Amino acid sequence: MNDPTRIAARTRARGWVDNAIRLLQADARRSADTHLLRYPLPSWSADAGVALYLKDESTHITGSLKHRLARSLFLYALCNGWVDEGTTIVEASSGSTAVSEAYFAALLGLPFVAVMPANTSPAKVALIQSQGGRCHFVQDSSQVYAEAQRVADEAGGHYLDQFTNAERATDWRGNNNIAESIYEQMRDELHPVPEWIVVGAGTGGTSATIGRYIRYRRHATRLCVVDPENSAFFPAYSGHRDDAVMPKSSRIEGIGRPRVEPSFLPGVVDLMVAVPDAASVAAAHHASAVLGRRVGPSTGTNLWGAFGLLAEMVAEGRGGSVVTLLADSGDRYRDTYFNDDWVTAQGLDPACHAGALAQFERNGAWK
Repeated sequence: MNDPTRIAARTRARGWVDNAIRLLQADARRSADTHLLRYPLPSWSADAGVALYLKDESTHITGSLKHRLARSLFLYALCNGWVDEGTTIVEASSGSTAVSEAYFAALLGLPFVAVMPANTSPAKVALIQSQGGRCHFVQDSSQVYAEAQRVADEAGGHYLDQFTNAERATDWRGNNNIAESIYEQMRDELHPVPEWIVVGAGTGGTSATIGRYIRYRRHATRLCVVDPENSAFFPAYSGHRDDAVMPKSSRIEGIGRPRVEPSFLPGVVDLMVAVPDAASVAAAHHASAVLGRRVGPSTGTNLWGAFGLLAEMVAEGRGGSVVTLLADSGDRYRDTYFNDDWVTAQGLDPACHAGALAQFERNGAWK
């Protein structure tokens, strides 16, 4: 027999969820279509018929590419019936994902806890707290997954689990995802279908979305994933294995993982490029000078890979376009990657890669 009290309670709960989804969809209408910038390559690029574009994800209200992922994770959890009014939201993240998720939790009036290593920078902690989130620390970064689940269970809450759910939470067929947005914005360019799209991998969700969309739309574009040092993705891809584990964490914030995350789909990747960490920092500094604004270190990784592919196209006499991501603003890293003392303390020497960048600027050649 139906219980009228229970039915009424579920109806009220559905009303809260309906309104929460409305709020998330309203945010998407306000912010989903970020700018696509043409990177100012030197004059040789016109003769070679090549162009480079940056999808500027720093213009989201929470300042990074992870704004899209956070919104998708909340929608996924709400539509699966895992989150309702008062649910404590938990995530394993010390970076931009946690900042964006804290924003959405506050939008919906939900408590948010980010589980992170104890050595997380005070600046990142402050950003999460500024969005209303609480930070819960562990001593070993490998503990964040289990501890996030424990915190969620103890609170009767929900662990969003970006590393598992990133690839399944995003509607990769379209609906104004990042891939569809890139192709729509490229439509009137000289080379509207890019030769390459270059991205890094943190969860693997962005590469999964773009790679699936390319195949779904039958575009000729190829997908390149760039990977920093101490990341398991590149050795897993090159060795055709999914059990690769690294002893240390990536030094490039936002990308690279010590294990192969469930959301990483190697089958949609056409090429992987391992990028030295010092090269990522050098490219971030170089692009910041060219653009007149700071870009983050993972954008440097993206650009190092994109410059190499463009140089290959020039050498082979092939025109076309390459698109990559401006993942977040370098202003978040003024005390780290843009601080010479900090960079030196990390054992990084960006100057050793200056020659390659200077040569690319001069004539489009690489190394």
